[in-house]
Amino acid sequence: MSAPERIPPRSVTPLDLLTEGELTVRGRIREASNAALLCTVAHEGREASCVYKPIAGERPLWDFPDGTLAEREVAAYAVSEATGWGLVPPTVLRDGPYGEGMCQLWIDVLPGAELLALVDREEPEPGWKAIAFAEVDEGRTALLVHADDARLRRLAVLDAVINNADRKGGHLLPAAGELLYGIDHGVTFHVENKLRTLLWGWAGETLTGEAVEVLKGLRAALGPEGPLTATLGSLITPAEIDATRARVEALLTSGTHPEPSGEWPAIPWPPV
Repeated sequence: MSAPERIPPRSVTPLDLLTEGELTVRGRIREASNAALLCTVAHEGREASCVYKPIAGERPLWDFPDGTLAEREVAAYAVSEATGWGLVPPTVLRDGPYGEGMCQLWIDVLPGAELLALVDREEPEPGWKAIAFAEVDEGRTALLVHADDARLRRLAVLDAVINNADRKGGHLLPAAGELLYGIDHGVTFHVENKLRTLLWGWAGETLTGEAVEVLKGLRAALGPEGPLTATLGSLITPAEIDATRARVEALLTSGTHPEPSGEWPAIPWPPV
């Protein structure tokens, strides 16, 4: 008799951990505006740190429906994955100690990576892009700049697609392996134009060829029978999916990075 076939152990992915693992609260992230809990998640011998944001801990907002921020965070991850850029950490919707909420893999930030700066100059130096002048002391201003970095430029395109209303400096996480992640995507996908970001350095400039190809892929994925449409259908409203399609189409039609509309504060406050 032949020996039974051995089935190799299943590799536990970050999404497996976040979805199926045992969630244990370790503490609270006090800087967050909504309830954000630092946790560990363990499954099949693997453990990782994560952030759990229960829907019950979301503060009501005047312009977003109550209890929808967690779904928007997961939707932002889905769009990021569809781009192939991997700009949002693995994020799922799951039950936890305080009810259903968003659970996202914790990212260890690489120290010393400069993405933002205040400079006493009228124009940015090479390798930097101007955002705006900011008052730093009474009567004194400085130029706020961000790095002219391909990873940030990709994130600027993603933010334009998901209509990110709160891209602050503290939401930019450079990580090992020259990776860059963006976090805190609860205020996204509104049907009205609410793009508010620090990444205005490419405003009005021609999109890269890479970005155009990614946007074409998103257009296909957001078709009526597209896989991204199916994923987003359980997370945001049909009107918000239609608005996302329209933003992708507008970017492809213009061929340029968006510019501030003037109808909405262009830069979040505080910026960091």
